[in-house]
Amino acid sequence: MGRLFLTCTFLDTPKWEGLQGLCSPRVSSECGSLGCRATFHLPLNPSPDHKRRGSCWGCPQDLKIAALVLDSKRHGAAGAAMARQHARTLWYDRPKYVFMEFCVEDSTDVHVLIEDHRIVFSCKNPDGVELYNEIEFYAKVNSKDSQDKRSGRSITCFVRKWKENVAWPRLTKEDIKPVWLSVDFDNWRDWEGDEEVELAQVEHYAERCTRNEDCPTSLSVRRQAFQRARIPAPWEIAAMAFRCQRDSYAREFTTTVVSCRPAELQTEGSNGKKEVLSGFQVVLEDTLLFPEGGGQPDDHGTINDISVLRVTRRGAQADHFTQTPLTPGTEVQVRVDWERRFDHMQQHSGQHLITAVADHLYGLKTTSWELGRLRSVIELDGPLVTAEQVAAIEQDVNEKIRDRLPVNVRELSLDDPEVEQVRGRGLPEDHAGPIRVVTIKGVDSNMCCGTHVNNLSDLQVIKILGTEKGKKNKTNLIFLAGNRVLKWMERSHGTEKALTALLKCGAEDHVEAVKKLQNSTKLLQKNNLNLLRDLAVHIAHSLRNSPDWGGVVTLHRKEGDSEFMNIIANEIGSEETLLFLTVGDERGAGLFLLVGPAEAVETLGPRVAEVLEGKGAGKKGRFQGKATNMSRRAEVQALLQDFVSTQSAEE
Repeated sequence: MGRLFLTCTFLDTPKWEGLQGLCSPRVSSECGSLGCRATFHLPLNPSPDHKRRGSCWGCPQDLKIAALVLDSKRHGAAGAAMARQHARTLWYDRPKYVFMEFCVEDSTDVHVLIEDHRIVFSCKNPDGVELYNEIEFYAKVNSKDSQDKRSGRSITCFVRKWKENVAWPRLTKEDIKPVWLSVDFDNWRDWEGDEEVELAQVEHYAERCTRNEDCPTSLSVRRQAFQRARIPAPWEIAAMAFRCQRDSYAREFTTTVVSCRPAELQTEGSNGKKEVLSGFQVVLEDTLLFPEGGGQPDDHGTINDISVLRVTRRGAQADHFTQTPLTPGTEVQVRVDWERRFDHMQQHSGQHLITAVADHLYGLKTTSWELGRLRSVIELDGPLVTAEQVAAIEQDVNEKIRDRLPVNVRELSLDDPEVEQVRGRGLPEDHAGPIRVVTIKGVDSNMCCGTHVNNLSDLQVIKILGTEKGKKNKTNLIFLAGNRVLKWMERSHGTEKALTALLKCGAEDHVEAVKKLQNSTKLLQKNNLNLLRDLAVHIAHSLRNSPDWGGVVTLHRKEGDSEFMNIIANEIGSEETLLFLTVGDERGAGLFLLVGPAEAVETLGPRVAEVLEGKGAGKKGRFQGKATNMSRRAEVQALLQDFVSTQSAEE
């Protein structure tokens, strides 16, 4: 009988009886102390317990597999058949429940065991491969009030917490993140205001799984789809990456159109309203244009000089939206908007560097980041980052840029032990093939799909503009990298020159000059307000003593505000006359006030607002609001006159 040799590292003192029975026929004599290494043997046709214990999802308190080798090449197929695989698992936290989704399409022989401290899941995929996950929970759960639901694409578990409203920082008891376990960031959010929808989500979440296009399909289904589309499948490409990821500096290349289908794209127009464009989704054998992902926006570019308006990832392929169709099988030239691409490379590599340094210096973890159009933001897990810390981070990152540290991209298999040492927030649900790791020499290694510089010297410089208060117990750090710093300095210098000309002083005196102007402006505004008040009192007395007083009285002034109109109304103090006051542009926007008998104002106020194409509100004989068309004041006056005349006739 052939045997399988495994090299393991004991994480705890071995339980000799259990290991003696497991590691048939023997355990190496030197494995008696904590942390030592040992070699033991497993049969090629092991029992189910052998299988579970003899692989990386085994009992972590006993052993952790570091390497797996066969004693003979001829037993390779048998060894591969022996090992179970893990189901890709997503999870997220809620006040009362923990949600888990085992992403297996068309599963059979499904078994779910939920206990107070662990969950055991097993099934077979359409290829007959046995999948097995065993998770020891971070905290105790109420297994009797937990449930699971199977759909065509996944198995969803709703696990009731024993202690409600207590956040789980991770799903597993031990602070070790398995490669197959990822946070479901589409559903992970703050708890505030979430309690009311949580129970409904328990009932309806599983239904979403049946419609979710992002859940991974089985290997056989994916293989058939790739063959029909003539797209190189992930298992056929050693790099398992697009051309833009294999060579971020490439600016153009030739490829072939695989498919072209009608599609629509929702965009934001120049007026800020959403527009729907009709066009086509084009799939290429490979692409130079990066599809949005990992916090990085998509590339812009052309295919045969046809503009590509959007690039999105769909599984192992990229969809290019164009407004001109392209014939499948045609050879095409793809060009990237290099200025945009290189800018994204600088900002993304800059984010990796800042994240690593902030963590190393102060233990500040990055929870998310955004590559914005003008500036980029890193969300740090901490309520406060001091100015001194910001200065130290900025100094350190720029020193590393001057050190010209290389940046390289490697690919690791999912079962590579080194994967657990790599920083990352989890893999996409539909990830297939090797894991892409971006490493800054001696500084950081991180799972990432984005485009990056190959040396920190290409970042040129990083400028941290400051911090802002973020979400609960978070701080947003705002930064610029590379060419953005130069453009920012150019804009700042232009502003400085303009201020120098306006303020008639040097740049070093700008702040003091502006303070003096502000103080002068405040004094002038105060004097102006006093004058307006005096004027309002004078106008009120003039109107009251006018021979035209009575019935309907109107007044419009270009200068003034709500306080100005109310002072006039207070000084007049009559409840018998309809007083209609307006301030603002004679033919544009402004403010209005209608004062008079309470019943009349309650009836006329909304009609006045409608005529002036505005809005307002009122009570106790006063109705005031904003108008957008003051040119219709005469219509309001006629409306008020008709009302008074009708009232007089009835009396």
